[in-house]
Amino acid sequence: QVQLVESGGGLVQPGGSLRLSCAASTSTLDDYVIGWYRQAPGKEREGVSSISGRVGTIYYRDSVKDRFTISRDGAKKTVYLQMNNLKPEDTAVYYCGATPSWRVVGGIPNYKIMRDWGKGTLVTVSS
Repeated sequence: QVQLVESGGGLVQPGGSLRLSCAASTSTLDDYVIGWYRQAPGKEREGVSSISGRVGTIYYRDSVKDRFTISRDGAKKTVYLQMNNLKPEDTAVYYCGATPSWRVVGGIPNYKIMRDWGKGTLVTVSS
């Protein structure tokens, strides 16, 4: 099991930016796919972006392309999500998920495939 701790959420005005962090308790990120997911009230959890282990393949959902950037620091065992030009529809609890790489074929994994989860961090985009 990998323990995940998210941070960086908060209240921001439309057009603003936030950077989320996901710190993982693992000796290496290479063996896992790490994903950012979000869940708005009354809605199902949805994948936002993911980054694979050794190769570092990156995927984004269409609605965040050109606005969000996922990255990782292997030494710090931390994955980041830089969110720019935030919109009210980005408001949600953002979760970091991890699963062994062998479980994932490609694309952003369905949240049901992710094995480990953080507790989430709330992002509110409002004027």
